[in-house]
Amino acid sequence: MIALITGDLVNSAHTSPQKWMPALQRFLNKQGRSPGAWEIFRGDAFQFKCKPETAFRKFLVLKSIIKQLPGLDVRVSIGIGEIDYQAPRISESNGSAFVRSGRTFDKMKEKQYLAFCTGEEMTDKTLNLFARFASLIMDNWSVTAAGTAQVLLENTGWNQQQVAKKMKINQSAVSQNKSRAQLDLLLDMDEYYTTCITSLIK
Repeated sequence: MIALITGDLVNSAHTSPQKWMPALQRFLNKQGRSPGAWEIFRGDAFQFKCKPETAFRKFLVLKSIIKQLPGLDVRVSIGIGEIDYQAPRISESNGSAFVRSGRTFDKMKEKQYLAFCTGEEMTDKTLNLFARFASLIMDNWSVTAAGTAQVLLENTGWNQQQVAKKMKINQSAVSQNKSRAQLDLLLDMDEYYTTCITSLIK
């Protein structure tokens, strides 16, 4: 099983690609080699694949990156399933993960920035309910809260002093930004998500 993440940038039409494309490409380059592991298409839309249990954490990292760019946001659908046809380009590959991710993305409502589809009705219902609550937090991240979230998410073993040095801010600011980002709560959701997905793929 894999996770196929389909997404696009919100409000990118009003912002020069020079401001967001390098950040998006840097993130996607860490997911593997293009075009087999990821692609950008239709200007600001993208797809990438990853291990199912890591998909929500990767979304959190991407969200934290894009929210540091004023006026921009990102919306994604996470489809969990099989890959039945592996093409040289991810956009030409197929399987239940691709169908679930694509169809769920197409059905997302306005102002809905995160959706899940695993093929298990109760799991999907629970994860999508949690996604609505998580979005109330993440969609309102400030630039500084998003920046702190990114550093902490990408450096899980770091303490606040190390984060403060990296960001060139004081330690109390790190603590405040982490609290405003509600990162502990979001990491609890990531742990729950991982447990749900692990039980599905056993």
